[in-house]
Amino acid sequence: MNFITLTEQALKQITTLKSNYETEVYLRIGVKQGGCSGMSYSMNFENVNNLKSTDEVLTLDHCLVACDPKSLLYLYGLSLDYSTELIGGGFQFSNPNASQTCGCGKSFSG
Repeated sequence: MNFITLTEQALKQITTLKSNYETEVYLRIGVKQGGCSGMSYSMNFENVNNLKSTDEVLTLDHCLVACDPKSLLYLYGLSLDYSTELIGGGFQFSNPNASQTCGCGKSFSG
């Protein structure tokens, strides 16, 4: 089982966003303290040269996805989707490890 799964829609959006960078980047997904439910998701692009030796890395259709070990405990099995809906659109996190999620879908408690 991969630590994270990207739907076709999410991968398409990530590829589109990635095309704005002139250098090779990877998608970093993690969690941080804060948000409505205690922890919030973080997602950004980083230069491939910044990859840490402790990062868990998954390659999906030429897209590098990295996660630090502490975040991985909360994200193992996460499914990332993308919606173009006007209300509630954007990246959607489906996390089997979350005991409670916020209505915004961007934070959770584990």
